[in-house]
Amino acid sequence: MSSIEDPSDDLSVTPPKTWAAGVPAVTHALRYSLEQTSVRRTALTLLNINQAKGIDCPGCAWPEEAPGKRHMNEYCENGAKHINDEATSRRVTRDFFREHSIAELDGKSDYWLNQQGRLTEPMVKRPGATHYEPIGWAEAFGLLAGELKALASPDEALFYVSGRLNNEAAFLLQLFARAYGTNNLPDCSNMCHESSGCAMNETLGTGKGSVSLDDIHDSDLIFVVGQNPGTNHPRMLSALEKTKRNGGQVVAVNTLPEAGLMRFKNPQVPRGVVGKGTAIADQFLHIRAGGDLALFQALNLLLLEAEDAAPGTVLDHRYIDTYSTGFAAFAEHTRKVTWEHVFEATGLSRAEIEQVFDRVLGAKKVIVCWAMGLTQQKHGVPSIREVINFLMLRGNIGKPGAGVCPVRGHSNVQGDRTMGVWEQMSQEFLDALEAEFGFTPPAHHGLDAVNGIRAMYEGRAKFFLGVAGNFVRATPDSAVTEEAMRKCRLTAHISTKLNRSHTVCGDTALILPTLGRSDKDVQNGGEQFITVEDSMSDVHASRGKLPPASPDLLSEVAIICRMARGTLGSTPPLPWEDFEADYGTIRDRISRVIPGFENFNARVSEPGGFHLPNPVNQGVYRTPSGKAVFTCNDFTMPHVPKGHLLLQTLRSHDQWNTIWYAPDDRYRGIHNARRVVLVNPADLEELGIADGDLVDLVSVWHDERERRAEDFRVVAYPASRGSAAAYYPETNVLVPLDSVADISNCPTSKAVVVRLDPARASR
Repeated sequence: MSSIEDPSDDLSVTPPKTWAAGVPAVTHALRYSLEQTSVRRTALTLLNINQAKGIDCPGCAWPEEAPGKRHMNEYCENGAKHINDEATSRRVTRDFFREHSIAELDGKSDYWLNQQGRLTEPMVKRPGATHYEPIGWAEAFGLLAGELKALASPDEALFYVSGRLNNEAAFLLQLFARAYGTNNLPDCSNMCHESSGCAMNETLGTGKGSVSLDDIHDSDLIFVVGQNPGTNHPRMLSALEKTKRNGGQVVAVNTLPEAGLMRFKNPQVPRGVVGKGTAIADQFLHIRAGGDLALFQALNLLLLEAEDAAPGTVLDHRYIDTYSTGFAAFAEHTRKVTWEHVFEATGLSRAEIEQVFDRVLGAKKVIVCWAMGLTQQKHGVPSIREVINFLMLRGNIGKPGAGVCPVRGHSNVQGDRTMGVWEQMSQEFLDALEAEFGFTPPAHHGLDAVNGIRAMYEGRAKFFLGVAGNFVRATPDSAVTEEAMRKCRLTAHISTKLNRSHTVCGDTALILPTLGRSDKDVQNGGEQFITVEDSMSDVHASRGKLPPASPDLLSEVAIICRMARGTLGSTPPLPWEDFEADYGTIRDRISRVIPGFENFNARVSEPGGFHLPNPVNQGVYRTPSGKAVFTCNDFTMPHVPKGHLLLQTLRSHDQWNTIWYAPDDRYRGIHNARRVVLVNPADLEELGIADGDLVDLVSVWHDERERRAEDFRVVAYPASRGSAAAYYPETNVLVPLDSVADISNCPTSKAVVVRLDPARASR
């Protein structure tokens, strides 16, 4: 496996694509899949992915159609790559770790590490060692338990969860952490959609979106704001295609033109193979970075003025009077919005905004979808609150074809939160745990991801367990994060494949290899299945189909149960052995703790599972007032010094989260390179920088630490004026740990002030 080399860095640039998917998507998916594994295994995964009795895609959280309506190929290009990347026939053995020191591995790229294949047995790096070496499971659990027992306080431990973890394991991990005595349960939501949860909980009383796939199909008008479905959740394009064919319209709001929102060639239908496909966006608003708050304030001002001109015909007064509070203060605040501020923040003309407004007036059912373009801004929470104001004005909350739609980017990230993986779970949830399990969980809030890094860096946290993720590469301020991790007494990662987090070690480090979604899971109680919750609150089963990558692998459930038994013993007396043997016993407990999961085992065994009710759709708002809340959000926008740009980190098309599968971003016309920065040609001219120049990206922050990402090639690109874009995780080094969204503490990865320095000739 070590003969695998990184692709050469040999940038070529072609014009950005004006459509997405089609035959090339099928070709690329199959080519990558067959490079990873056999024809038979590829067929087995692809015929089972996202089917009612099959494997839930470990990629994005976009929902599937109801059983009976699904295509036999219910997956996208990236989903096919992702599941066969997991199902690869390549293996990482003890010989590999004997041949490669940790320092050598730390010098390899994310691509190279991932391409080595599946982990096969537990490994340990002992204090002072230069290499990982094999360790038995019993000794590994002994190390974990010994370290946890030796901590001065349970709050010196961090238990991090990525979105890939299943419901059963997530429930057990939070149960163990709280029985141990801490709420330190940071998760990947802290770094992506935390702003969504904060805004929606405050205004609607729930942190979840209110729409279903049927609502998407039946909507009159859908806003797609700050997201790129063609790369990050391509099956959304199939849903938007149905919207268009049902007569609905789509407005795309983005700092970059995205191919999938221009035209979609659905490879599952003839028109997507030999025809022109479907034009998706009826209007593209090429907004400036961070201008979304101002855009929705302008739309809300226009709605109020239209109501003034024709009283009783524009706003939904029944909804406002019956289901909401705070309208009068909101209306007074909104009337102070100035068009000068709107134009400055958005870069849009009044004609463009009024054209969108005409679409709004003509639509009875409106949905706003958004992703990290909104959430990873300093004013991300106010921006989403303003979106909710916009929807409430015309009663577009809690009715079919309308509502809020935060698009989660990782399978089961929403389910993990539902299961209790959050440092701020409600007292109601903690009381339910106590009633079911007979111990009192800690009530004080724990540490989120950003504060967890700070605690490790300052020596207040000494133990880190990461489950199903790549924490070091997913987090901001890479140098600070790595130094923080290396200060820990023990770091451990429950993983399927090798990644950068395994090379950034505490004094002692453990790699705990686990089953993947595609692997069969057989325990003492027989073959098991796990469950997940998608972005629209549908809960369904996932059943692995492949033989495990190694006989020495344990499931995530088994690893957590054995760690808990070793650490807690019988205090409190929890049935960890029963949980490990039969996952149905876990679901029985979940059904008694978490509302909406009643009769969990029976309901999830039905094809397609079941839908969790959203109280908003029943007219129930779990806010202090019992009503939806209009909010007053002060105008704000990013301020960028002259000679600087506002950088957003983003994902290339051939990438899933922190791991890239090829050095290409073909929809944007970038080939054979990742260290590129996309900048508007007019900005380049103003900065005196030429297309193709080699530059360093330097983050500008108010501390004394220099954050520099070296040797990036400039590409003239139709980015919005004043902005730049570059791929993560290479640019995570530029995101200061203290640069976070107000209220949510979400890193501002879409709003990093940078300057472009000529690359140093001495390097």
